[in-house]
Amino acid sequence: MKDKLISFFSRFKLMIVDILIISASWEFVVLVSHTSISSMDLNGCFSFVKYLMFAGCIVLFRTLNGIYGSIWRYANTASYLRLLLADMGAGAAFYLIGRINRRYSIGFAYSLLVLMINYVATTASRYIYQMLYAYVGRVKDRNSDAYSNNRINIAIVGAGNVGASLASSLMRNPASHYNPYCFIDKDNNKSGNRLNGIKVYKEDGNIIETIKNMPVQEIIIAIPDASTELKTRLHDYYKQTGCKVKLYDYPVNGSIKGKKRTLREFSIEDLLFREEIKVDRDKNSKFFGNKTILVTGGGGSIGSELCRQIAMLNPKRLIILDIYENNAYEIEQELIRKYGREIDLKTYIASVRDEKRIDEIFAAERPDIVFHAAAHKHVPLMENNSCEAIKNNVFGTYTVANMSEKYGVHKFILISTDKAVNPTNVMGASKRMCEMIIQCRNDNRYKTEFAAVRFGNVLGSNGSVIPLFKRQIEAGGPVTVTDKRIIRYFMTIPEAVGLVMEAGAIAKNGELFVLDMGKPVKILDLAENMVRLSGYIPYKDINIVEVGLRPGEKLYEELLMKNENLNKTDNEMIFIEKDKPYTREEIENKLKIFHAIFNHDSTDAYYESVIKAVKATIPTYHRPEEVNRNAEQSAEMQEVCEAAATAE
Repeated sequence: MKDKLISFFSRFKLMIVDILIISASWEFVVLVSHTSISSMDLNGCFSFVKYLMFAGCIVLFRTLNGIYGSIWRYANTASYLRLLLADMGAGAAFYLIGRINRRYSIGFAYSLLVLMINYVATTASRYIYQMLYAYVGRVKDRNSDAYSNNRINIAIVGAGNVGASLASSLMRNPASHYNPYCFIDKDNNKSGNRLNGIKVYKEDGNIIETIKNMPVQEIIIAIPDASTELKTRLHDYYKQTGCKVKLYDYPVNGSIKGKKRTLREFSIEDLLFREEIKVDRDKNSKFFGNKTILVTGGGGSIGSELCRQIAMLNPKRLIILDIYENNAYEIEQELIRKYGREIDLKTYIASVRDEKRIDEIFAAERPDIVFHAAAHKHVPLMENNSCEAIKNNVFGTYTVANMSEKYGVHKFILISTDKAVNPTNVMGASKRMCEMIIQCRNDNRYKTEFAAVRFGNVLGSNGSVIPLFKRQIEAGGPVTVTDKRIIRYFMTIPEAVGLVMEAGAIAKNGELFVLDMGKPVKILDLAENMVRLSGYIPYKDINIVEVGLRPGEKLYEELLMKNENLNKTDNEMIFIEKDKPYTREEIENKLKIFHAIFNHDSTDAYYESVIKAVKATIPTYHRPEEVNRNAEQSAEMQEVCEAAATAE
């Protein structure tokens, strides 16, 4: 109640000031124009009635246009434009009243003159108040011990609407720890001027030294729709000041729809050297809404994000299946907290290798769509546990695919990997075999439509380099890279999952979809950027060392077998590989080769036996030494190395 009264009296005071300005404007026109205006126009008893009419129109239209609800000490161009529109409306209304009843008219010319003088006087008073408030506030702040100890001076790069909005919101918020100290902009017309009482400096060759001589602790990039290249350039450029560099931008992951810009740290995704991928969420919503959807490996990095995005599309029922109960429990509880009773959710703990258990789950749930994300994915671990990679990835996929056909699943989507292309390790070979199992089912024997989606590395997934680098940096280093020449394709988890779902929506039968991952990134560049983002200098504060390629590891991953073997889709980021599939009979014969290993060989002999079986069943498998020799001469490797040399 107290706050409402204070707000009312603040508006009332502003209204009184406006009425005084209107009176002064009216009297000024009377004084300078009395010789040319009839006594009935501006003087006498009728003049007071006309004045009340004019003042009433002004106050009414300003009220309707929210002028008295604005905080004028933080006004911007839009605020003054809104004031102008209100006064134009008031002037038009006053003129129309005069046209309807001549007794209230003072003529068009004099109506316009009073209106113009009143607007100029009102604008001047507002602007003077704004400048005085900003000046007094800054003087008070600079003389305050609490200010100097608790508030952080910031320089805002970008003196446009976004930067001005950020400065206004920070100054308006008494709990803010930030003090906008200056703006930086490359626009010559803004240089030297003041925005919200804050000086604008030119972004030129001297700006780094200028900032170093200022009491600025942080620099905020506030440029709307900045490309990844621009963000990276600005981040690296302003890091030279020794200040912390942050972003005023939307959250990095997922759709920006319904979200607000926030002041946040730079993330590695911001410096990935690629633009954000656009996903057709409307298409996904239409296809996946009101369906019973099963996600195997639903607690993993990709599986859990699938569950999140599916939950947003109003499924009839969402089924999470995972062998690791902790991960399954976490995503289950996350979705319950967010959606409560709005989502029909069921979680099963089961292995995709357990045919009887999977049969029971399919019989009970009868899913419409299956996303098969369950897999062993860690390359070095799977080299040392090759039999488990085959059992879980190959035979797990075989089991879930068979159950999908048995229980009439409408669509089955396999999550694959770029490591399945010309594989050099057991994990990649097992995923290639999974693709072959899916592709052979395009013979229309059953109603189930199958598809596989292949993509590269996802940032922040379990076992990826990002969490590893973070832990190494937190421990003080060194950060380890297996080979400084290694290049990889990267995508954020929400982007990858969104495209997987879109590919699933357009799948018909047996397609192998390939996602365009953009340009490859050197792992060394990734490590250096992460060190910088943590506030350290690479090789000085945190060392980066080379430890050698791991078993089965490639210098670079190929997403595609051959570019000419690709068909386009409506989404420029999704392609279909024109790979000739094997028949079901051929796949069954290949699986018998793997079965024979597990039935006869001892554990000690598994690895060599698995490699022999892989060579016999997967023609594209090669030893890593052979592939890496060719990689050193590849166009991809040369392109990335040349780009890195140019950047240096």
